[in-house]
Amino acid sequence: MAELSIKYSSTDSIIAYANNSRTHSESQVAQIAASIKEFGFTNPLLIDEDSGIIAGHGRLLAAKKLLLDQVPTITLQGLTEAQRKAYVIADNQLALNAGWDLDLLKIELKDIDIAGLDLMITGLSIEELDGIFFEPDFSAGSEDEQGQLDQLSPKIVECPHCGGEWDLREHGKI
Repeated sequence: MAELSIKYSSTDSIIAYANNSRTHSESQVAQIAASIKEFGFTNPLLIDEDSGIIAGHGRLLAAKKLLLDQVPTITLQGLTEAQRKAYVIADNQLALNAGWDLDLLKIELKDIDIAGLDLMITGLSIEELDGIFFEPDFSAGSEDEQGQLDQLSPKIVECPHCGGEWDLREHGKI
């Protein structure tokens, strides 16, 4: 296995892969930029011998958003065209195949919150955080809370002409 070394490359010299099938929304690029501001540039771009991106399109977009002139890169040498294409996909998909231990995640997020960091820096959305911290209660409610399920509530309708009122349950309409 070849030894990897990090080299700083000009953001203008790096070439995006034209057939990159991974998309990056503006909000996701902003999240990456916020992460770089908070933690530094901790994950180098992977490039080929011609400075073409293999992995790190979103990081490059975030670096440009932050007006960075250089980014850390690692050049992967000797990949065939098919290997490069496969790695472009694998680099994104393999991370998506992981799951979360929700109990441990909740503990970690609480610690981060107690330390005063904005939980949004984790990349989790407000909806995801709500789902982690505010789990819905699916336990059965009492009859008072649910109503008597074997009895229908009255369905009163009023005649617009005469003002008379009728309960549709009594007339077999519901």
